[in-house]
Amino acid sequence: MADIKAPVFPESVADGTIVEWHVTEGQQVSRDDLLAEIETDKVVLEVVAPDDGVVTKIVKDVDDTVLSDELIAQFEAGASAGEAPAVETDQPAAPVQEKQAADGGEPVQVTDKKDEAEHKDQSPAVRKAAKESGVDPKDVEGSGRGGRVTKTDMANPTLKSDSSIKSDSGRPVAESTGERTEKRVPMTRLRKRVAERLLSASQDTAMLTTFNEVNMKPLMDMRAKYKEKFEKRHGVRLGFMSLFVKAATEALKRFPAVNASLDGDDIVYHGFYDIGVAVSSDRGLVVPVLRDTDRMGMADIEAKIREYGSKAQEGKLGLDEMTGGTFTISNGGVFGSLMSTPILNPPQTAILGMHAINERPMAVDGKVEILPMMYLALSYDHRMIDGKEAVQFLVTIKELVEDPAMLLLDL
Repeated sequence: MADIKAPVFPESVADGTIVEWHVTEGQQVSRDDLLAEIETDKVVLEVVAPDDGVVTKIVKDVDDTVLSDELIAQFEAGASAGEAPAVETDQPAAPVQEKQAADGGEPVQVTDKKDEAEHKDQSPAVRKAAKESGVDPKDVEGSGRGGRVTKTDMANPTLKSDSSIKSDSGRPVAESTGERTEKRVPMTRLRKRVAERLLSASQDTAMLTTFNEVNMKPLMDMRAKYKEKFEKRHGVRLGFMSLFVKAATEALKRFPAVNASLDGDDIVYHGFYDIGVAVSSDRGLVVPVLRDTDRMGMADIEAKIREYGSKAQEGKLGLDEMTGGTFTISNGGVFGSLMSTPILNPPQTAILGMHAINERPMAVDGKVEILPMMYLALSYDHRMIDGKEAVQFLVTIKELVEDPAMLLLDL
């Protein structure tokens, strides 16, 4: 018998919550099969099978809080489902039906295999809640992944619209009528942590925002001219983000205070450039970090951003990929945002906000031209950065984007 334990969390992560079990007790698995997912304040961690064998007992259920390296299940290596030792469980017996024996003798019990399979797909806590309340989980709207019913769903169940089952425990059950429905879903740990950090940033920093606008036509013309050659040469598409990252890196070199962070009463000036790129996922906002952007080419940046985007959607970003960072770029323009005030990502002292590109009439050399324009926003901590530095930093990015050749010529 072997122990399945939670991963060892870094010092910055106190605990985690089991959000889903992908196996049930007595289920046979192969080495590296996904057993469970544990959500922390920063990332979702996967627990996999150490070997071929059987999960004999689930110790920690969905929604349970677990500590670093804590026992969550027991495992029998090399065993098959029929050979695994029996363990005590609160799983209710599968429903049975009685039918008369063919010879007219005593009735015999017949197990409903379909119902038995459905019961096995439920966690122990859900089965226990079902037994206590008399509500069948099959009739409850699930808020878990793939519509699975969780312990929280059973505590305040909402019946499916096609269900006629009522609770026999006296506990009120919300039933969907097709009109004015409500669904209560617990906030994930990741979203809670994001909310806490954003609230802290607004309360604990002297945050100001300065705005500017950039003519995107030169960059768009360059991209249209070279995108096919770029993709053929490097195997990745040429986007706008890579040039903004390179422009921000150059601006950070010129204004070290924007690349610094605050540690208590100390100012820490970083001699490297690790830029976080805000990525939206189903679980919430995450900020994976591009390391040493001054040493990365545009193709390297584009490839890494694409990799991070895929990992974010699959919930597979690692803690090491989201820790650190000396500066952050957020692109609300991909969702159509025209202008916003990005919020700082402490202990960083500044964040750049990109926005949607819209054609607008602009005055150029005494004439009106229709140009693709983008608003840029720089939020900064005024305790660390003066307004003059913030404005000059943003103007530097504007100039580099409007004339990309300046980056190549180091001007």
